Amino acid sequence: MGQVLDKFHGREWRNKRIRIISDKIFERVKNQSGRRNLTFEDLYIAVLLVYNDINKRLPGPHVDPPSKDQIRSILKECDLNHDGEINHDEFVKFIQKLTADTFVLVSQGLLVTLVVAPTVAIAAKRATEGVPGVGNVVQKVPNSVYASIVTLAIVWIQTSCEEIV
Repeated sequence: MGQVLDKFHGREWRNKRIRIISDKIFERVKNQSGRRNLTFEDLYIAVLLVYNDINKRLPGPHVDPPSKDQIRSILKECDLNHDGEINHDEFVKFIQKLTADTFVLVSQGLLVTLVVAPTVAIAAKRATEGVPGVGNVVQKVPNSVYASIVTLAIVWIQTSCEEIV
């Protein structure tokens, strides 16, 4: 169980997710604009797309994108060559800086899922007591093992759905 938590809450996992989302969005916006780098308008569209992906693909509450003023201030920090446009490497750093708090919020939502799932599993186990055949088998499995199996199944289903979409 600890390995699952490490996978979901580790910095490597977060950076991988940010990189996947930012690469896809950068290429999409770049291809639509026809430019090599993103202007502020392109960047704002990209930020909206990134937050749309975060809200669709990651567990947790809906997260609103930052305002244009917040984007401008972070853009000034991340535009290393000060040309008013942002290239791919600057965009990845921009998105990492922009989404740092968002991924903490999403990780907390995942932790709640991992706490709620075992509780629901134990309640479901108790509900199967009266079911002929199934109830006897389920009751023989220790609570801790049953809760772990159900929780891991839920996490596996969530990650499988992310990969499919």
